[in-house]
Amino acid sequence: MKCIILCAGYATRLYPLTRNTPKHLLIVKDKTILDNVIQKIPTHTVEHIYVVTNQKFYQNFVDWKHGLDGHATITVLNDFTTSNNDRLGSIGDVAYVIDQMNIDDDILLMSGDNLFNFSIAPLLKIFREGKNVIALYDVKTKEEARKMGIPTLNANGKIIGLIEKPKNPKSTLVSIGIYIFHKPVLKLLKQYLDEKNSPDRVGDFISWLCQKTDIYTYNYDASDDIWLDIGTPSQLALANEIYQPKA
Repeated sequence: MKCIILCAGYATRLYPLTRNTPKHLLIVKDKTILDNVIQKIPTHTVEHIYVVTNQKFYQNFVDWKHGLDGHATITVLNDFTTSNNDRLGSIGDVAYVIDQMNIDDDILLMSGDNLFNFSIAPLLKIFREGKNVIALYDVKTKEEARKMGIPTLNANGKIIGLIEKPKNPKSTLVSIGIYIFHKPVLKLLKQYLDEKNSPDRVGDFISWLCQKTDIYTYNYDASDDIWLDIGTPSQLALANEIYQPKA
């Protein structure tokens, strides 16, 4: 299995903090957000990690990787975009990594700016049953849910639809940027882009994909589970206040 971590955003809502530093490398509890994400990746399952970023922040991530003592299983890729105007989009970046690295394998796909304290072992268990699977979390309020992708599920936890950032969300259970796909999904991703669908958001791809193949879910709902989307200064401050790694 290969892991792709999406780190190509420009995070303008976090200015001035992110004017010269990518938000993925901002510090929460003495570690970068990205370090907190990577420590959750099971090394016994994932053979290699690909961090995809942009021209503006490429050197930041190269320097970060050097600080990991030359971690051999991490590759930083530059998608050569320079602003929100020419960015490839999340799915565009996934396709870019797959093409550049000739990936033909199962994929763990993660957002590099989402902070969580739980294990992805439950997702891997479902994946090993032969299922594509994504992580869900209850953000509790409709205000927060409006910013996220909201799936519709059947009685077996299979996704039958997903709406990105709905004005009137029917649920506060949201997709949180952790996906595990079996290798056949790579061909479907290529088909999605060949059909000129939007390369921007992963949620739009999931909405399309669930009509082509089965996608299941796992809901992180333990009382000490924490997930935060670090998109604004207030969310960053909240993360530094409440984030606690699990033992």
